[in-house]
Amino acid sequence: MQPRSKSFDSKADAERWARSLEAELDRCGALPDTRPSENTTLAQILTRYRDQVSPKKRSAVTEIARINAILRRPICHRTLALLSSADLATYRDERLRNVAPATVIRELNTISHAIDTARREWGIHLAQNPCKLVRRPSPPKGRTRRLEGNEEQILLAAADAGRVRYLRPLIVLAIETGMRRSELLALRWEHIDLAKRVAHLPMTKNGTSRDVPLSTRAVETLRALQRGESVTVFTAAPNAVRLAWQRLTRRVELEDLHLHDLRHEAVSRLFEKGFNVAEVASISGHRELRMLTRYTHLRAADLANRMG
Repeated sequence: MQPRSKSFDSKADAERWARSLEAELDRCGALPDTRPSENTTLAQILTRYRDQVSPKKRSAVTEIARINAILRRPICHRTLALLSSADLATYRDERLRNVAPATVIRELNTISHAIDTARREWGIHLAQNPCKLVRRPSPPKGRTRRLEGNEEQILLAAADAGRVRYLRPLIVLAIETGMRRSELLALRWEHIDLAKRVAHLPMTKNGTSRDVPLSTRAVETLRALQRGESVTVFTAAPNAVRLAWQRLTRRVELEDLHLHDLRHEAVSRLFEKGFNVAEVASISGHRELRMLTRYTHLRAADLANRMG
């Protein structure tokens, strides 16, 4: 067996490298070729993952932006052989000072998946994925914000008074259908059957299609829209909708209300109307029924009235 040697900047790094080789020798009876992991940085792995793997995903745009943000961090200069769980824990703690726990969780998961891909498919030998040893921060509790009092009327009146004409129908359809923003913006006229009162979504966040029943109010809203030459019901870009919503809620002093809260409102109203869990899931597109417990934030006063 050929002796192995390598120079390090610190004794701790040298000892970590030696321990990993000894562990592999005990496990496999031979020393693996560690040169690729010693000569490849986390930045190189993430860049290759961004260019070769991310574009094949439905969430490509979001993941590519996330990886580009990670690549600006100093941790990316570490070689994979020297990347430790302690390095990643430090990265986690530093990021938590500036971004939400959910963002850090997604970043760590992306790093972890890139390392796993490198180990499985790109000839990078690592005894283990250090990212899997790092504790993820606790995710925030799901939002339970619902429309209260006359907030719906306030929103619609402000939308009518504003210059963004698509806001009112967008708000109404979000409340009446429970669709996600991305689903509403991708909704095509050819997939809407007003006679049968059904909107077909050929591709959703979960990677499956879904047929959404349309209430009388939803049908009336769609009929009132001028179809024109556009193939989609709404032609606005996601960022334009986000900014328009922010301006609207700021005007009416409801800045704590998110557009996605209207989906929560819609699902809660379905339960209040007596739909069961399976029926609500078929409308909302939730694949895991347990996720609906976060949305069924029913008002205690309404439940009390039903109890008699």
